[in-house]
Amino acid sequence: MHAVLIASGYTGPPPLTLARVLTTWRPSLGAAAAVALGAAYWLGVRRLRARGGAWPAARTWNFLGGVGWLVVITSGSIGVYAGVLFWARAVQNVSLLMIVPMLWAMGAPLTLLRELAPPWVRAPLGRALRSGMARRLTFPLVVTPVFVAPMPLVYLTPIYPASLAHGWAAALVGLGLLSAGWLYFWTRFRVDPTPRTDPYLVSLGISAAEVVLDGALGLAVWLGPLLAPHYYLALGRPWGPSPRLDQIIGAGVLWIGGDLAGLPFLGVVLRRMTREDDDQAAVVDAELDRQEQAAELDRQELGGAEAEPARPRLWWEDHPELAERFRRQ
Repeated sequence: MHAVLIASGYTGPPPLTLARVLTTWRPSLGAAAAVALGAAYWLGVRRLRARGGAWPAARTWNFLGGVGWLVVITSGSIGVYAGVLFWARAVQNVSLLMIVPMLWAMGAPLTLLRELAPPWVRAPLGRALRSGMARRLTFPLVVTPVFVAPMPLVYLTPIYPASLAHGWAAALVGLGLLSAGWLYFWTRFRVDPTPRTDPYLVSLGISAAEVVLDGALGLAVWLGPLLAPHYYLALGRPWGPSPRLDQIIGAGVLWIGGDLAGLPFLGVVLRRMTREDDDQAAVVDAELDRQEQAAELDRQELGGAEAEPARPRLWWEDHPELAERFRRQ
């Protein structure tokens, strides 16, 4: 098989099999950066706990899960075959925009940084988060285009062929997708401190718009012309799906895969929205109890514990003319 591949001029990875899906690995700069970031986070958690601070284990697992998945899609089989298979690149891009930053946002790295940072770092960080510029940059009408526009820009412009042909362009695309996803999930989940506290219903509306655009992009890729045809035809890949079928599979990944990746987001938003409602109800109940206790103390001070409670005022007693007329009668 390898002799046939060499004879055909193809110099890419060998045919993708189930065994190679699990065993194919190669080092990459993205994986090294991810491992370094995960190590820094883990050491930060250990330092915080050594100082007696509490840190939920779920946050740690979420953040490290995002790091692990980033390693898989950059150094595992997805990363190895992203240069020769359209659908593998689609899996990688969906992961960079939605899965990895969503897990990182649930890990609350900014909160960990705030707990460990010295005062001379914590103070300017707090001022930056409370600034007017930060509030404007995280306004929903700004965050929404930042989140939903990258995928159409990548696939419907010359950016996609450039990311295939040049490593620096692929790196910029990856960083852009990660940054857009992080901005969105950070401001929508609000696990970390954020400049704004917009209602969670806004997040559900943005998610609905994202689902519609995923479908539109999937249809455009499915029914449209071949993307980067010169690149894929020049590869001369003699195995696997044809370029057209490969693109159709990738269109399904962009459409259905994007929607499936958004399901955990909806679950987290609904859970946090319910928890916020419960917290607000608890605050209201506590305030009502406090007012009732204060009223009871006032009654005891005025007439003893056995005094009758004050009669509620009727509506006409606060009306000037009606109150005076009833007093004359």
